[in-house]
Parts: sequence; C-alpha cells; structure tokens
Amino acid sequence: MEGKKKSEQVMDGSDIIELVENEKVFSSYVDHKFEELDRDCDGKLSVKELQPAVADLGAALGLPAQGSSPTSDHIYSEVLKEFTHGNEENVSKPVFKEVLSDILLGMATGLKRDPIVILRIDGEDLLEFVKNPSYEPEMVCIFSEIASPELSLQEHIVKAFEKLKVEQGMPPASDSWVISNVLEPVLQDCAVNGELIVSQENFLVEFKRVAESVALHLREQPVIVAHSESTFDGSGIKRLLSNKFELDKMLDAAMKSVPKDRSGKISKEYLRVVLDFLAPSAGLPPIGAVDQMDAIVTDALKMMDAEDGKIVKEEEFKKLAAEVLGSVMLQLEGNPVSVSTNSVVHEPLTSASTLLQPSS
Repeated sequence: MEGKKKSEQVMDGSDIIELVENEKVFSSYVDHKFEELDRDCDGKLSVKELQPAVADLGAALGLPAQGSSPTSDHIYSEVLKEFTHGNEENVSKPVFKEVLSDILLGMATGLKRDPIVILRIDGEDLLEFVKNPSYEPEMVCIFSEIASPELSLQEHIVKAFEKLKVEQGMPPASDSWVISNVLEPVLQDCAVNGELIVSQENFLVEFKRVAESVALHLREQPVIVAHSESTFDGSGIKRLLSNKFELDKMLDAAMKSVPKDRSGKISKEYLRVVLDFLAPSAGLPPIGAVDQMDAIVTDALKMMDAEDGKIVKEEEFKKLAAEVLGSVMLQLEGNPVSVSTNSVVHEPLTSASTLLQPSS
C-alpha cells in the first residue's frame, strides 16, 4: 500500500545555498549569532562556544539529534570538522563567518547527496491503512513473524506497531519517545483485555481498534519524523576510480591522516582509516554508520590481506586502497545495499530560512 503523505518537506540543501549567497541576510545573521554565542564578550569564540551553533543549524534543518540517524550524524560530523579545521582555539568574527559559510555549504552538499524528507505524521495514512483491503494480509504476515506463546496479546500489538513503516502512517515505534508519548497513553485508554487468548483473529481485531485510536491521537498531536533513504550501489566508487586525477588527489590527501615510519612506509592496518577518509568521495557511508556496509568493507580488506599489519611503501599502500575500493564496488554492483532511517524530531520544526533571519 502506498500512503500519500499530506505534509512533507524535502531538505536537499538548495535553500541553504540560496541563503548563504544572499550577502546582506547572511552578514546580518552572522553579526547576531556571533554576539549571542560570545558569552564572555571577548570578541572571539571558543570551540565550546561554537558548539551550540552546530546544534541550532541541525534543528533548523529538521535533522534529528546527534546519535539518532547515521545520515544526519555524518552531516554533523562534517560540520564539526569544518569548525575545528586548523585546530584554532579561538575564532574571530571574520573567521566565524567564513567557517559558518563552509559549514552551511557542507551541509547542503550532504543533503544533496542524501536528502532528508521531513514528514508530519497526523494519523491520516494510518487510518487509510487499517481501512484498506491490504490491511488483513499484511497484518497476518506480521503476526506470523512475531507470534510467541510467551507474549501477551498487548505485547503482540506493541511488537506489531514496531513493524509498521512511515509509509503506513506510523512514526517509528522503536523510538522510546513514541512509546511513552503515543503508544502507552493509547493502550491505557484502549485497555486491551488481558484474558483474551492470543490468536490471529483476536490480534487482527484488537490491533485494528488500537491503531484507529493511535490515528486519532496523531491527529491531535502529530509527530514530525526525519526520513532518509540511501542506496549504495558502487556507482560513486566507479566514478572515483575512473577519474585518476581525482583519485590521486584524494589518496594524497588521505596519506596526511596516517602515520609513517622513518623510511616513509605505512602499516596496512591504516587502510580502514584511509577508506573512511575516502568514503564521502566514493559515495560510501562513514565506517560504523551502516552494519551491512561495514561487513562488505571488512570482507574486501580480508580478501586483500589488508589487515595483516605489514609495512608497505606509500605507492603500494595507495594501490591497495584502490584495490579494496574496487572489491567493494564489485560487491555492491552485484548486491546493492539500501538503508532507510526514521528519526523523531523532538523539537518544533524550523526552516533554514527562519534560522538565518536576524532577530529584531
């Protein structure tokens, strides 16, 4: 079933670029923000004083809090890298403006690569789902997956909600906030009969009753969800490997991030570090963000005996890094990895346009 989202906003970075290029608006915002962040009024910003600006930017873009989504976490990470570039302890207003511009444009690049859709889930799609002819077969399938003699009927219902997707009108029920603010209040009001036996028939009837109540709850208190989808098919690696100039440039830059011995040789154990450095240019997620991708990278490293700890010359190290990328590419071309993330945005949704307007 394809639910139609009545309220969605795609964050692809285009509005950020437009605002940064508006010199008058951007300069006014920088003046206001700098004064707000400079708590000790010394005319400079410490890294600690800069951190709230990162959080504000993320909230304004509708990004979930750090730690909630691999996609948004990568964007936050890129922002922090821009702020700490050069390890400046204090930042002047001109530098703050330059860095903030870089941060915003970096965010725009990240969002262009992996757009985040902001959904306002108001119960309409959930009601449509339970009234649709596909409801019963889909829920029968879910029940067969979760059925357990150790669970009560109510526990089956909770687990079933965790299986529903935003396309079916349900915010992520695995989120503790959704459980405590949506599911638990509804279940208290609905009072599922604890004496009912756990059967498919009882499950279908009771789940539908609870789902309709959840939909009414969402109508009164909509939930904002940041939804992102990424497919890693190896095309980004293929583009990088086919462009020798760009590949050499990125590998040379990556070499600066790994230690060398006195003769300039590098331990193969640092290949994983270099691959993480190359990830954005190769259209890959950062290591640690997607389990399936981590497994593919680990397999590729093992195939090349890349983690045997041997010391090699820089040129051989670069060649190995390119070969590992090629191996990852071949695996992804044969079996692409798709990742979907849904995170509740707990703060009121604010547009980037609103954020960059100077306060009166």
